[in-house]
Amino acid sequence: MNSGETVRITHVGGPTALIEVGGWRLLTDPTFDAAGRRYAFGWGTSSRKLTGPAIAADDVGPIDAVLLSHDHHEDNLDVAGRALLPSAGTVVTTEAGARRLAGAVGAVRGLAPWAATRLQGDGKVPIEITATPCRHGPPLSRPIVGDVIGFALSWPEQRDGALWITGDTVLYDGVREVPRRIPVGTAIVHLGGVRFPISGPLRYTLSAEEAVELCRLTDPRTIVPLHYEGWKHFREGRAEAEAAFAGAPGLAERVKWLPIGSPVELAV
Repeated sequence: MNSGETVRITHVGGPTALIEVGGWRLLTDPTFDAAGRRYAFGWGTSSRKLTGPAIAADDVGPIDAVLLSHDHHEDNLDVAGRALLPSAGTVVTTEAGARRLAGAVGAVRGLAPWAATRLQGDGKVPIEITATPCRHGPPLSRPIVGDVIGFALSWPEQRDGALWITGDTVLYDGVREVPRRIPVGTAIVHLGGVRFPISGPLRYTLSAEEAVELCRLTDPRTIVPLHYEGWKHFREGRAEAEAAFAGAPGLAERVKWLPIGSPVELAV
């Protein structure tokens, strides 16, 4: 085990986090709209935003790269978040998202699952970004819900493995493949157990129980829950996740809840 690199993570709210590491400032799934608006996601699904961001878009500071799991749902990229993209150095997203964003932002890189790209800059640690598979709904739902990816971030001198952002996904074989290919030291896990009235019990993101199963497979040193608050369609919050991990010996003590709006330093 080596000394690793310190990462500072600020949970802005929902799926949005600022990750500062090796001289880089990376932003995940920018959502900066105020609370109260209802958004339609297509096929009869919609939701209301319940809480605004802990940090306004104007106050988040310069962004070197945006890690955008998908661009077509406004609970992952809303109006204010979309307005921020042109000022970011690079946007990394799905191949379909890159095509939609081309011309509207500066530099955009589209990745298929398991494809990789590299961030390099003077005086900064080089970061390899590998796109990981996601399925944002039940089997056969991809034509409806669209393409989504997660991100595994690797750099020299990592202590235990990659920093993995699961993205919006349910538990399925593509996600189970991640720990078989990539050692994971820190897992930023998108929770929420998303459901909509029109589709009944079908879920569109990890439930707390699925997150526990995924973390058993992945065996990360640190587990950081995200995407569990701020929206009406998030059906499982922190309480459900805490209960599920409390019943998982060996995992509960690895969970790190980030205070929303305040930076936390982690060794990775």
